[in-house]
Amino acid sequence: MGLICVVKMSYSEVTNISQVGFWLLVDDREYFVSFEDYPAFLEATVAQIYAVRQLGPGQFYWPDLDIDIELEALEHPEQFPLMFHKK
Repeated sequence: MGLICVVKMSYSEVTNISQVGFWLLVDDREYFVSFEDYPAFLEATVAQIYAVRQLGPGQFYWPDLDIDIELEALEHPEQFPLMFHKK
């Protein structure tokens, strides 16, 4: 008999965009990403925001914007003081 390996894949997508931010669905939980906390998304197009890729467990990347966010930062923002430097 052969060995069967089951791998649980994580699911993620942007579900909604508003004037103040957007919602990122990860498995069965939604996280709000505010434009105030992540100003690099302010000038992004709708298509660029929806084009999120999950690189690994809890690691999200927007390739067109070169932005990455760790799930841990959305779950515990107080532990990750944000510093944004405009180029």
